[in-house]
Amino acid sequence: MSRRLITLPALLLALGLGLAACGQAGEPGTGTAPVEAPAAAREASTARVEVPKVEREGVWQPGPDGTQVPLWPATVPLAKPDSGDRPEATGNGSPTVGGRPWHWATYVTRPTMTVYRPRGRNTGAAMLVLPGGGFHAVAMDLEGTEICDWVVRQGMTCVVLKYRTPQVWPTVNGRQQRPEVLLGLEDAQRAMALLRQDATTWGIDPRKIGVIGFSAGAYLVANMSNTDERTYPPTDAADRQSSRPDFAIVAYTARMLDNREGRNNLQLQPWVTISETAPPTLIIHAMDDSVDDIRQPMAYALALNDAGVPVDMRLYAKGGHAFGMRPTTDPITTDWPEQVRTWLLGMGVL
Repeated sequence: MSRRLITLPALLLALGLGLAACGQAGEPGTGTAPVEAPAAAREASTARVEVPKVEREGVWQPGPDGTQVPLWPATVPLAKPDSGDRPEATGNGSPTVGGRPWHWATYVTRPTMTVYRPRGRNTGAAMLVLPGGGFHAVAMDLEGTEICDWVVRQGMTCVVLKYRTPQVWPTVNGRQQRPEVLLGLEDAQRAMALLRQDATTWGIDPRKIGVIGFSAGAYLVANMSNTDERTYPPTDAADRQSSRPDFAIVAYTARMLDNREGRNNLQLQPWVTISETAPPTLIIHAMDDSVDDIRQPMAYALALNDAGVPVDMRLYAKGGHAFGMRPTTDPITTDWPEQVRTWLLGMGVL
């Protein structure tokens, strides 16, 4: 399929997102656990502040705690993102979240997964993390490595996916459409298959591999939860493994709701399919999310419930969008991780 070359600044500006100065390409994702800020600092950090916008060429690298693994052998040709062969770049997002910048990677042509091993007790469970970024970039720390900092402390293996971006969703007759082949979904399915194939190597129980996604990543979670169909040809034995997660967590999801029949209609977009074999799902969302309306997860939750899929929702009055796991005065930012832990304990994952 043909793809037109685009530039990330133009795409992010169109979304109201920005780019900010960053350090070395390997700075984000050091594996350092976040420190709880004093109450006064959390209150100050609730405000989102615009910061200078810069990107730099360079391949994102994890800190010393992470092991980065290519998803496909270098000899396997892959469909390219909309940026073609443009070299990978890193940068900072804007505005700040929790009083700090967040970091992204984009122009990703060779996707990877980065594995973080649990600290201390190993439950055998694993979590694949799909950061957001509007399918224009991948928020590697805010919705990636910082999530893994928490996951590994629960005794789980954590895996951050750096998937191919950017990929624009086309507009037809004024309405957004899903790409026929979604590169991020292919990468997520391949990562899940590799984890099951190499479960013994990583100390993982192949029946306890779940996924958590944020915004665009949350849409990928929903997509891979409801299908085993691949749009790429099998590469090796790993692609005979199921790509469907054993449990799923969806945080401030997007691209689910078809609102053509009015604001209180909760129909799904025609490209959203629901399977009765989707895994148990936990949905997290803030009522004041101005980017992805609360009706997005409500429509998905009701559809799962109608199919007989166990689904839990944790809704909060405030929190906005893209809060990750950075503490502020909004209760959702400090409460949702414990809600996830309780949910996992209840299912026997931990």
